[in-house]
Amino acid sequence: MTQPETTRNSLDDEAGCPRLPRRTNRSRSGPIGFVRSLLRILAGKPQVPPSLVDNQLLKVIFNRRSMRSFAKREIPDDVFAAILEAGRLAPSTVNLQSWSFAVFTAATWRDTFDRPVPFQGQRAIIVMGDTYRDRLVLDAFPQSPLVEYTIAVVNASLAAMNMNIAAEALGVSSVMLSETGRTGLLDAGYLKQTLQLPDGVFPLMTIIFGYPRGPYPPLPPRLPLDQICFSGKYHIADRAVMDDWLAQMKAGYKASHLLSSFDAQLRLYVSKIGQAEADLKSMVFREGRGD
Repeated sequence: MTQPETTRNSLDDEAGCPRLPRRTNRSRSGPIGFVRSLLRILAGKPQVPPSLVDNQLLKVIFNRRSMRSFAKREIPDDVFAAILEAGRLAPSTVNLQSWSFAVFTAATWRDTFDRPVPFQGQRAIIVMGDTYRDRLVLDAFPQSPLVEYTIAVVNASLAAMNMNIAAEALGVSSVMLSETGRTGLLDAGYLKQTLQLPDGVFPLMTIIFGYPRGPYPPLPPRLPLDQICFSGKYHIADRAVMDDWLAQMKAGYKASHLLSSFDAQLRLYVSKIGQAEADLKSMVFREGRGD
């Protein structure tokens, strides 16, 4: 939900998270509700303390958007190498570096998947959790596959975000995908076969890179800090705020996908989740592997 900018004042809660003035959208359906939700999205902007508005790194982070339209302009090798280096240098639990990156140009992507890179991207990285490589020399979690998997997900996600931010700093836009062109988390089994992944290596996301074509999209609806921060006991989210957020999500999706809808996209995900669950279990857990 879009909120007005505030600074630290009496509205702050005990944890230092601003309790922003709350507005609710009572008309969440129909044309009026659709327009109101779009206006809220268009009005959204990061809440930057005035003393930090000139910080260059914060500008990169706050201005980043997921792009779904890329120009036909190649990314230089040195620029892409720097993006990969940012992933390699990401922090990880006990420095396990439990990730692998499948790296593609537009040509090698087409050779591998027999289709173009989504959104006319010029480069792509499939980010994977990788517990197989560490097990070659160090089996740290023989009886704790869920912990091992979770640590790998956390580590690989940190590497993915490092690459995402590095790209943005170099003028290269990106989008992280879980289901587009059979190359995301929901097609783990297909990727295991296509990329010949050993047990313990599992796809998490695909990052598409390219120079943006056209302006950046508006900031997607973000929940206010007072809904995601708490001190002491867990804070139950305000249902009205969550309803308002969902209305904005649906309106934003409809505005950018004229022939589809948010609900239709959710149905697509649901249709693939069962198979993805089974595929991931076979990749993550060790029962029956004989290792």
